[in-house]
Amino acid sequence: MKYSSIPAAQAVVMHCKHSGIRHIVISPGSRNAPLVLGFTNDPFFECYSVVDERSAAFFALGMAQQLKEPVAAICTSGSALLNYYPAVAEAFYSDIPLVLISADRPSYKIDRGDGQTIRQDRVFDRHIAYSAHLRQDVTHATSTIATLAPQMLEQDKDLESIQEVVGQYNYAELQRALQTALQQSSPVHINVPFEEPLYGLSADISVENPVYPTEAPSQRAIGIEKFSRVWRESGRKMILVGVNPPGQIEQELLDRLAEDSTVLIFTETTSNLHHTNSFPSIDSIIAPIEKSADPNQDFEALKPEILLTFGGLIVSKKIKAFLREFKPQFHWHVHPIKAYDTFFSLTHHVKSDPNTFLEQLLQDYDDVPGSYRDSWLPRKSYVRRMRSRYLKQIPFSDFKAFSHLMNSIPAGYMVQLANSSTVRYAQLFDMSPANPVFCNRGTSGIDGSTSTAVGAALHYDNPTLLISGDLSFLYDINGLWNNYLRPDLRIVVVNNGGGGIFRILPGKEESPEFEQYFETPQKQSLGSICATYGLEYCEAIDEESLVRELSDFYNPSRTPKLLDIRTPRTLNDKILLGYFEFLSSNKS
Repeated sequence: MKYSSIPAAQAVVMHCKHSGIRHIVISPGSRNAPLVLGFTNDPFFECYSVVDERSAAFFALGMAQQLKEPVAAICTSGSALLNYYPAVAEAFYSDIPLVLISADRPSYKIDRGDGQTIRQDRVFDRHIAYSAHLRQDVTHATSTIATLAPQMLEQDKDLESIQEVVGQYNYAELQRALQTALQQSSPVHINVPFEEPLYGLSADISVENPVYPTEAPSQRAIGIEKFSRVWRESGRKMILVGVNPPGQIEQELLDRLAEDSTVLIFTETTSNLHHTNSFPSIDSIIAPIEKSADPNQDFEALKPEILLTFGGLIVSKKIKAFLREFKPQFHWHVHPIKAYDTFFSLTHHVKSDPNTFLEQLLQDYDDVPGSYRDSWLPRKSYVRRMRSRYLKQIPFSDFKAFSHLMNSIPAGYMVQLANSSTVRYAQLFDMSPANPVFCNRGTSGIDGSTSTAVGAALHYDNPTLLISGDLSFLYDINGLWNNYLRPDLRIVVVNNGGGGIFRILPGKEESPEFEQYFETPQKQSLGSICATYGLEYCEAIDEESLVRELSDFYNPSRTPKLLDIRTPRTLNDKILLGYFEFLSSNKS
């Protein structure tokens, strides 16, 4: 087997191998050649070539999301690295272990006018769990170092002694970075400076073999007694779950909570939790209260004494606004590492995984009779009844398209949701437990949705469906620019001709620049894009054609398929806002 002749490149490859990081997403370049040669020459690694670094990082994020293990992305020096930043921020807030490995120019060439030299060490420090900036080897390109940076070659030490110190430092930095990614499930950055020549190979290893442990640390004791006492004494307990991987919470624990009449469980489509007593469409519950005769009285009745949260970030703005005004007495967030004070009322960060906490909380707990849950359950039935009535009386629109779409998804399909309007519409409809749902809610950006879905699909046993808006899809066209599109990938673009979400935000009528600079109408041909990237193209322009296209959209095919659903740009906002008005004005 061949290795790069540069010790730092050997060390990076060997430490990744020792840490079990098998999947490597490579973007082309010259400065990263030592890393590329090292990873691609070792059969332990599965390497992927994705040209666009922004797409490559999201592609790696999608893989890590499904594999539940670190995935590495490698790029060359300069601006290439900066294109990783959107995915780095997403991984940071979504607890996804990306390992970003960048090649760098020698420090003595930075800010000297050389091409592709930027200050890239620790460039992600505000959104990264650990930044490792390795030291440059002195046994490689020694004559160049002696000419350009003689201070690196200490006069009173021989070359081997200097290199030994460099190697020890790099060993420690690699260990810290990779163990952080593994233990904290968070992104890390490893920056590696290389001097030319870059393409040399060797049959020998010149660095120390890693032997550090990689197991996760043991859990801390929770001290459950103080939580159990408060839990037993409370008659109004609300559980609110944000982004949550499927299967994360044991169904038996969810069932016990849902059967407790003092507990309300609010979930979102991205929570991947399902129970007949849970409340999956939060905005549809809260919107009628906002317009009721006495909203304060209803909100006081909904206000919990205990708010228990776990999972990632919350989509619903309405539940955030409600809980920020009607604060619970106790807010416990359960997460092994971090807790956000989303509702400005956090009283305890429980550093545990949710299953462990819930098991201990419910041990020896007998349900206390109460009316908190049962007084709200009729609201859920009311919403479903009213939604059905509303759909029968509205014209073709985003709202009606989502109704057909959500009912059409075959069991077993993984659903990847883009952000903005897409994830919000999805909250208004019921999702089958047979369809795991994912969405990049860490930063809630529209960038990277396609790339994430393509990467995730590679490591999901069944087919994948990406649901996207037109701007989100166009923003990440390069997500299709790779050789890893599975033929069972399905993409639905709800195409309302622009940024439709801006039409439902306050103030758009007062802004004459709204259409051009906020909504940004576009006339790109999705059919032409599909022809470029080898996707089968389908189009729906009304309810009849949508039903017809969905009837065989999921059938097996030799290439991926894209369904372009064209909806009325200037009508969608009125129909969506009208839905909440309809829920508020119809009480029968």
